[in-house]
Amino acid sequence: MTCHKRYKIQKKVREHHRKLRKEAKKRGRKKPRKDPGVPNSAPFKEALLREAELRKQQLEELKQQQKLDRQNERNKKRKLETDPDVKLSNTEPVTEELGQRKAKKAKTSKQNPKRLYCQELKKVIEASDVVLEVLDARDPLGCRCPQVEEAIIRGGQKKLVLVLNKSDLVPKENLENWLSYLNKELPTVVFKASTQQKDKRKRIKLEKVKKKAALSKSEVCVGKQGLWKLLEGFQKTSGKAIHVGVIGFPNVGKSSVINSLKQEQICSVGVSMGLTRCMQLVPLDTQITIIDSPCFIVSPLNSAPALALRSPASIEVVRPLEAASAILSQADAQQVVLKFTVPVFTNSLEFFTSFAQRRGLHQKGGSPNVEGAAKVLWSEWTGAFLGYYCHPPASWTPPPHFNESIVTDMKWGFDLEELEKNNAHSIQAIKSPHLASSILFQSSGLTNGVIDEKDIPEELLKQKKQKQEQESYEDVDDQGIVDEEGDDESLAMSPAEEACETLPEKSRADKQSAPSFVLDKMTEEEDDVYDFSTDYV
Repeated sequence: MTCHKRYKIQKKVREHHRKLRKEAKKRGRKKPRKDPGVPNSAPFKEALLREAELRKQQLEELKQQQKLDRQNERNKKRKLETDPDVKLSNTEPVTEELGQRKAKKAKTSKQNPKRLYCQELKKVIEASDVVLEVLDARDPLGCRCPQVEEAIIRGGQKKLVLVLNKSDLVPKENLENWLSYLNKELPTVVFKASTQQKDKRKRIKLEKVKKKAALSKSEVCVGKQGLWKLLEGFQKTSGKAIHVGVIGFPNVGKSSVINSLKQEQICSVGVSMGLTRCMQLVPLDTQITIIDSPCFIVSPLNSAPALALRSPASIEVVRPLEAASAILSQADAQQVVLKFTVPVFTNSLEFFTSFAQRRGLHQKGGSPNVEGAAKVLWSEWTGAFLGYYCHPPASWTPPPHFNESIVTDMKWGFDLEELEKNNAHSIQAIKSPHLASSILFQSSGLTNGVIDEKDIPEELLKQKKQKQEQESYEDVDDQGIVDEEGDDESLAMSPAEEACETLPEKSRADKQSAPSFVLDKMTEEEDDVYDFSTDYV
């Protein structure tokens, strides 16, 4: 700062202070009045002063007592931390509850998340009367898990209903074909969950909602009435309160379906996969309760595209280039070029390079960020905005865990005619994309899952490691026994005898024919050898 500027600022500050002093002088200074105390002319002055002093003393004593109590509580807490047998008198039940909760949380956090998912999924299937398997309408066959469906069939009198969610991302003709294909096997509901729900805490006023005539595409829920009537009808036929479990692979929209039915954001929803970790009860009314569940665990025996699309791990855990390349290999190349507006490519690396340049993804030095482009493609493909579709199989063949009697049992209790009408109305209401603007995707068929905790790949590896460790310990024990036997044999001979035996025969012969001074020298050498061996032992 220049001197001219600094002096100017100081002058301005002085002027400002002078102005403030002038204004204060005009207003006049108001000093705080002192407490005049009890006047001398007042009657019972001495008594009043004595009372005031007593009150002051009592307040001081109370403060001291509170201080001591706080100190004692701190000491007790310290003792409790050091010695667990000592318990606090006042906060005993509270601390026990907190300890139990902490232990439970620690146990769940230490536990393998995949194992936890399997346990929670079993609980949901056992507690449910009707199970809604949520499928992504873009690849319905790839979202079905035969192992879970088989477990539901084995569970007894449980009904399985398929929900075709994200039906606004596929062409209408394709949606109708899939609906006719899946209806041959199980009752299927066309659904489109609303992704933007009002929160409990932030309720929108009815007046504001009425003013907004045109709602955005993502806010509209389609198929809610059809699903509600289907569940209500089954509840009336069964004549009791029912529990409805919602299951499916990650990112198919299980929690969004529940939020749409409840019209509130109760279940946590997000872009990242596997947000739901444990079962959650959501009462729709007095007779119907919905249960949210964690996602299925994908078996590692599936194909690469199925693992890339259905794994609950994030893209940081999955190798982005491999996952995105596997997805790209199943898509129609010409339609991918038109959708992402990139030049014609011969391999996946070439596509990701041009895709990175198109999206402005660059590394240091200006080279295209190929891994970043792969992550973007993977997130868009597993998200809820990219439109692609799969053709249903040409002929319907029932899976091995289904037969005609099971199909008829699953359809019993539902009003299928009303469901068909509601589905037709939902298809008309949905604003579907054109066939030309969507990407054709080759489905890899049913995706195998893991239900039993023992079948989890990590658990299998642990079991293998434990077996190997046991075998290695057994081998070590056997070697130890052999070594002990060898040691016994070696201990039978003293180190001196060993040293003597190791001496060559020639030196012994020389010892016999040597003069006395030479013999003394040789005995000294022998003593040195003996001493060395004993020191070593």
